[in-house]
Amino acid sequence: MAITIERLVKRYGAVEALRGLSLEVRAGEVFGFLGPNGAGKTTTLRILAGLLRPTAGRAWIDGHDVTREPRLARAALTFVPETPHLFEGLTGAEFLAFIGDLYRVPPACQHQRLAELVDQFELSQYLGQAIGRLSHGTRQKLALAAALLPAPPNLLLDEPTVGLDPPAAYALKTLLRRHAAAGGTVFFSTHILELAEGLCDRVAILDHGQLLACGTLGELRCSHGDPTASLEAIFLALTRHERAAPR
Repeated sequence: MAITIERLVKRYGAVEALRGLSLEVRAGEVFGFLGPNGAGKTTTLRILAGLLRPTAGRAWIDGHDVTREPRLARAALTFVPETPHLFEGLTGAEFLAFIGDLYRVPPACQHQRLAELVDQFELSQYLGQAIGRLSHGTRQKLALAAALLPAPPNLLLDEPTVGLDPPAAYALKTLLRRHAAAGGTVFFSTHILELAEGLCDRVAILDHGQLLACGTLGELRCSHGDPTASLEAIFLALTRHERAAPR
């Protein structure tokens, strides 16, 4: 498995954001991570990216424990948070070149990949501008291009389409499917259920830090008892039940 999560717990004082979460994500798939606000999606992604330490449990990226082997785990992924914090004093071109050098992308590959990503995200007119002067949407496109530039084995994205215009969102979907087809793994959170339904090979639905369901849309429909149910209908049925259940 590309990503393995085993009985993961994360507490913030008295608040338990993750309650024994276990999950596996395969190489070569686009995996959607769904849940209401506060479900624990961002906490999970930040633990996998090495930005948070779990209270209990373990997680692995390509077989590397994210807590015990952080450098090896981080080398096998790139992560784009919902609100990327980029180097505002650099130009777009300088930032992308920095990322390429940081990940030791060979110059020829770097040039080829950058040309494609800049074209796909329509970034050429912004490359000479300081990042601090760019709009939120353009910064998001720049962050996504930087994440895709090293062609990482594992791509972790937190709400990646926030702020993107329709052409950029379409380009991102195309690039994510291509990344998975080449054997890479895409693990992303989203509130846009139509996006998850159309793009993902499998999805997991999380609420209050607990896994409610995981599988293909067909498998979720089977569990739901309706072979024609939309992902939205399944999601609402599961999360409403979870929130109404006594604790």
